[in-house]
Amino acid sequence: MAGPWKDARGVIVTTTPTVEGSPIQEYCGIVVGEVIVGANLFRDLFANIRDIVGGRSGSYERILSDARNQAIEELQAEAASRGANAVVGIDLDYEVIGDTGSMLMVSASGTAVKV
Repeated sequence: MAGPWKDARGVIVTTTPTVEGSPIQEYCGIVVGEVIVGANLFRDLFANIRDIVGGRSGSYERILSDARNQAIEELQAEAASRGANAVVGIDLDYEVIGDTGSMLMVSASGTAVKV
């Protein structure tokens, strides 16, 4: 994520500690967005075949992208509900969970602020 990005709500998100050119007026607290997705059996099968013959797994890349975007959208919604118009210092984490490692959790966290 390079530079600030805004969604339809107008909440700026950035991995940097500030929004360049916009001094922070108020801190509204830590916000988090979390998404857990399960891997589909057929996608797993095709991903394993692709791993054997080489190449990238487009299905998993789409799942990761969708989960990341959903986590960021949840984070922005929580920030907006606190009256913030930006989230700084965004950190993205990915974790495999479940007894068989068949689920993926994507977590986005940051500090909600008013700029």
